[in-house]
Amino acid sequence: MKPPVDTIPGVLARAVAAVPDKVFLDFEGKTLTYRAFDVLSNRYAHGLAAMGVRAGRPVALMLDNSAEAILFWFAANKLGAISVPVNTAFKGSFLSGQIADCGAEILLIEDDYADRLPEIRADMPALRQVVTRGEFARLLSDRDTAPEATIDPSETALIVYTSGTTGPSKGCMICHNHVCTMGWYSFFSRGVREDDVLWTCLPLFHMSALGMTVLSALVAHATASIVPRFSVSRFWPEIERSGATEVNMLGSLAQLIAQAPDSAEARRCSGQLRRIVAAPYPAALARIWEDRFGIPAKPTSGYGMTECVIATQAPDDPPAPPGSCGRSGLFFDIMIVDDHDRELPCGEVGEIVCRPLHPHIMFKGYWNKPEATVAAWRNLWFHTGDLGRMDERGYLYFVDRKKDYLRRRGENISSLELEAVFRTHPAIRDVAVHAVFSPLGEDEVKITAELKEPGLIDEETLCRWSAARLPYFAVPLYIEFREELPRTPTGKVQKGLLRDEGRTATTWCREDAGFVLEKR
Repeated sequence: MKPPVDTIPGVLARAVAAVPDKVFLDFEGKTLTYRAFDVLSNRYAHGLAAMGVRAGRPVALMLDNSAEAILFWFAANKLGAISVPVNTAFKGSFLSGQIADCGAEILLIEDDYADRLPEIRADMPALRQVVTRGEFARLLSDRDTAPEATIDPSETALIVYTSGTTGPSKGCMICHNHVCTMGWYSFFSRGVREDDVLWTCLPLFHMSALGMTVLSALVAHATASIVPRFSVSRFWPEIERSGATEVNMLGSLAQLIAQAPDSAEARRCSGQLRRIVAAPYPAALARIWEDRFGIPAKPTSGYGMTECVIATQAPDDPPAPPGSCGRSGLFFDIMIVDDHDRELPCGEVGEIVCRPLHPHIMFKGYWNKPEATVAAWRNLWFHTGDLGRMDERGYLYFVDRKKDYLRRRGENISSLELEAVFRTHPAIRDVAVHAVFSPLGEDEVKITAELKEPGLIDEETLCRWSAARLPYFAVPLYIEFREELPRTPTGKVQKGLLRDEGRTATTWCREDAGFVLEKR
């Protein structure tokens, strides 16, 4: 099967022609039909054009999950401009670095995030206009017809930043057809239908929500139901209210729902959901969802990242082997290679590399970073930086991360970026940021630090200091002070040893100390 070649405005136009009065977006009961969404995004597009937005230029969006986050994305794309969704937890150098890197001249931002800008404004020299939510009405033009713009499927629609696993975050250039392919993938492989309601709590600055929910609904003429954030207590009431038939969330969140007490809403929703899209979603967890909530036990198997979101997928028949990530097929070639890019035999562990089978279905490269793009594409294969193995039937098994990074609650975290922040504290001589295993299946953040002098600062004070400078998801759960960090003979910190040690008897824990972290 060859996926269609599309642009985002083109897919929307066909949906409007087919189902103009069907609900496209549902935000906790506030809905927009396909026709209404099209008209509003046209009006915002003309408003952005009046501000000077032009084809090929980025527009930064620091918005909570809301209709406006999608409206401004589509509005920018209708002009041939590029939407740059920014992580709403960013502050300080994390925020200024991303906006400066993309070169956005215009930033659309929530009112209560705007107070993060004054102290970093000088670090974003290209930024000339900031529009807060309270000012969005002035961007609504009276013109409700589509802008006159010719857009090619290969043109960049989004710049979605990776999480900087081995250095500063890199902006992935995502073309129109790449995002649309994610929607078509859902249509063909998951069987998304017009009567589906696709529900997600994932943020609209990640490709999963953008492609697997919004574009999947658009391609199938279905409804996307989106909530601001995840809540265990509100999950089943929202599923019942929205009529959701598919849920897209993190595997760790699916685990929390599986462990939650029974409720009347959960009982009433038994059998309502047809699919769970989550990673990881192993067979044992799928069976719990089937037994408790009446959802067919089809474990999610797949492998991908921002650069190549759907590198592998699992067929329903025959089912994928337990623990596998499915296999390549419709969209990508997959290979396991050694350090010299030579293919390894079945069963041997090496780096996962991939390449597309069709044009314009994966990222175009890293924004303003041609050297990094060439390095990632050496020998004409994209190097994922992950380790895996392949069996004799072509099923991929993820083994470990080759890059030195952490993953917490669905967010990849750069240890280098966090270490750079902690090293600015006057009490710290050196620091190592590393992972500690979490029973939810992801990592918790721990910093192990050398102080310039013992007693200069305590763990809670340092944690509070970091919370004012870091995204909430990157604030460490664990802090430990040591006289010396373990090092190799050449002086490099042995993070592997620290990871293996995990939480020790002298490790301070934020939760045990009763430290309440504000998630904004």
